[in-house]
Amino acid sequence: MKLRVAVAGAGYIGQAHMGVLQQSPTCQLSAVVDPSPAAAEIAAKAGVPLYASLDELIEKDRPDGIVLATPNQLHVEHAILCMEAGLPMLLEKPIAPSVEEGRQLVRMADRAKARILIGHHRAHSPIMAKAREIVSQGKLGRLVAVMGSATFFKPDQYFADAPWRREPGGGPILLNMIHEVHNLRMLCGDIVAVQAFASHAVRDFPVEDTVAINLRFANGALGTFMLSDTAACPRSWEQTSRENKAYPTYEDEDCYVIAGTDGSLSIPTMRLKTYPRPEDRSWWKPFEIGVVGMVRQDPLMHQIEHFGAVIRGEAQPLVSARDGLLNLEITEAIVEAAKTGSVIQLGNA
Repeated sequence: MKLRVAVAGAGYIGQAHMGVLQQSPTCQLSAVVDPSPAAAEIAAKAGVPLYASLDELIEKDRPDGIVLATPNQLHVEHAILCMEAGLPMLLEKPIAPSVEEGRQLVRMADRAKARILIGHHRAHSPIMAKAREIVSQGKLGRLVAVMGSATFFKPDQYFADAPWRREPGGGPILLNMIHEVHNLRMLCGDIVAVQAFASHAVRDFPVEDTVAINLRFANGALGTFMLSDTAACPRSWEQTSRENKAYPTYEDEDCYVIAGTDGSLSIPTMRLKTYPRPEDRSWWKPFEIGVVGMVRQDPLMHQIEHFGAVIRGEAQPLVSARDGLLNLEITEAIVEAAKTGSVIQLGNA
């Protein structure tokens, strides 16, 4: 029997979850929860019942698990409701609208031993899995540095459709950087300090459009990251990974380069450069150059299968509630660093 999974929130990401559930070999879409008038047509097209609230769903048609793809400000309220009902959940990022609310939710989840998978879907990417494998095998030696970017151009219509995106809280740090933070943590370990410069010189909105970020990792590695939603440049995960077909992609571009004492890995082209004889390393010596073999598949598909394993008690969440909190804490620290010009130190969430 397939697991019955409901989706709360019939927006863009909610519909993406519905799509993978309808194709899953182990899970099925059981219901949609959304009070908006547009949701009726979406549920009817999917061939499942529509409920106006989570309370109604739980009372009338309790699923095995639920995907919470509701607006950010409702994440904590809805997660608490599901915890009280004992429902495993896939909670979309960010875990909460603020770090303090996220901390409260994590404490509650720990006490309740709740099964919560946070929706940082890139964690389920086969590209990321292979990159982590290369790093963990020590092929790069001791990690020294990571250079990353998320540079893309958001059109004027993006801001016209949702004017709140022009205001503080709507810029690329809080909307986009949280994805990058989790990727960088998976690849390079814990981030212990951040520094940032932000600019809004191009659009002149109250919110930033371009940010230069410095990162210090617990293992001593350092990182630089360039973030911009007004740069006509395809060095972003969406435009290089070929995972989301909604975006044009450029096979010769990378968005991360991880460098160690023995070699470097460019992601997502997976170009690997290492010294054939580590004892004879030198900038005068040529690298051995290759491409790491891997597959490119939809991480949302892998995420829903993992969620099924979490529901069945076969796996612990790959991205835990505490991971989600750490990602939010680091992202908010970048906002604070850009605002104050200070180095922001990070402790344990």
